[in-house]
Amino acid sequence: MTARIQVSHPGPDNDRPPPVRPALGAVAWKETVHLLGNLPLALVGFVYTVTMVATAGGLSVTAIGLPLLAVGLLGSRQLGRVERARARVLLGVRVEEPTPLPGPRRAGGFFPWLWAGVKDPVAWRTVLYELMRLPWGVLTFTVALVGLLVLWPVLPYVVRWLSNVDRLMVRGLLSPSDELERRIAELESDRGVVVDTAAADMRRIERDLHDGAQARLVALAMGLGLAKEKLLEDPDAAAAMVDEAHGEVKLALQELRDLARGIHPAVLTDRGLDAALSAVASRCVVPVKVAVDLEERPAAAIEGIAYFTVSELLQNVSKHARARGASVEVRRTSGTASGRLLIRVSDDGRGGAGVGGGSGLAGLAERLRAVDGVFAVDSPEGEGTVVTAELPWRGRG
Repeated sequence: MTARIQVSHPGPDNDRPPPVRPALGAVAWKETVHLLGNLPLALVGFVYTVTMVATAGGLSVTAIGLPLLAVGLLGSRQLGRVERARARVLLGVRVEEPTPLPGPRRAGGFFPWLWAGVKDPVAWRTVLYELMRLPWGVLTFTVALVGLLVLWPVLPYVVRWLSNVDRLMVRGLLSPSDELERRIAELESDRGVVVDTAAADMRRIERDLHDGAQARLVALAMGLGLAKEKLLEDPDAAAAMVDEAHGEVKLALQELRDLARGIHPAVLTDRGLDAALSAVASRCVVPVKVAVDLEERPAAAIEGIAYFTVSELLQNVSKHARARGASVEVRRTSGTASGRLLIRVSDDGRGGAGVGGGSGLAGLAERLRAVDGVFAVDSPEGEGTVVTAELPWRGRG
């Protein structure tokens, strides 16, 4: 048996080089663009800052010095906003926007607003940032430009190191003032979730009333009107229509009770979480053990959130878990000064639940975070699901 070896002779097709690949990835290109933009923006910020501080300082002995400084610091805040946006787009740095300063009316007058503007820590840290940026901008612009021309092999590493310094400067000087400031920004963001949730609940209640009880009551009124017309002509038919209307009244009352239970159940108001959660558990398609260990009742708002959290989780157990049983545990923890309300709902179903992909658990997690709550899901495939939620404890006033 003879082996045949085919030799490929050089030709037009065999002499072609491999496809050209970019030396820099998308992230490195963004970092390079950011470094090249440092110098022009640093020049603008440095000139503005020096002019503003020098002018306001020179006029500080006059009546317009402090107002001019306050207005100039407001401009520095806008420069910081631009830098945060640039870092967000090109460096992937997510820094929350500081809380806006209140206007003269909300601040309680011109002089309180003036004093708040003059001592604004966000603006003064932006001033420091702009003063530091000029020498740094010259350095980064020079290195990035030279790297683009002659340092291609090491350019990605160089721009990453320089960009990391930029990231540190943005986080250190352009972030909200302190933990309280950051917490205010988070709560303002979460407020939108609360508003959206309340609007969605109002639309759901309106839809349920319109499509359920209201439609049934309209049909009931029409039926009673027809029965009234037939009362003298055909008493038997009128009696049958009244009997049918009586059945419609019972259904309408049941729908109204269900709707009221969905808004705020009376048993929760009268008897607290233990009785209310036991009622929810009795409607679940699988046996549910309920253990509520609370020496006192929390505030009505916290109690309501806890009730609806457990109610929605047990609905998920009924619809999706394929479980043989479930349990609900509610107790007060002592992790903080006032404690937290701990909720744990577990089942022995198929598992695989998660808060991603726009699921109902994702919406529940957003609602709890909006009230400073915590939501965690542990759901390995085939091993059941454990959902743990925590709410801030607030006693009844």
